[in-house]
Amino acid sequence: KEVSANTSQTGKASWYGSAFHGRRTSNGEVYDMRSVTAAHPTWPLPSYVRVTNLANGRSMIVRLNDRGPFHSDRIMDVSSRVADALDFKRMGTANIKVDYVKPVWQRDHDAKARHAP
Repeated sequence: KEVSANTSQTGKASWYGSAFHGRRTSNGEVYDMRSVTAAHPTWPLPSYVRVTNLANGRSMIVRLNDRGPFHSDRIMDVSSRVADALDFKRMGTANIKVDYVKPVWQRDHDAKARHAP
């Protein structure tokens, strides 16, 4: 699914940790609960998104590498590390805003273009 850089969603996020640690994600990577990753139901994998906790304003760029969440009232699952950084792990869920940034491959392409002779 094509998603433009100005696409945003707001809703509830939850996190996943040790029960999934070491399992394969939807794009074939091994899930690491200490990584800065997340799951989204439809946006392209792998992609970068900015996740903002609306309760405290904390925000970070996260790499989408999995499908989920599988709860109808949530728009995203984040890794344990992301939930810690955005300060909602102990609460279990948070109201977030998620902004689509770009596909992962574009970053690699842009970096190579900047260093080309």
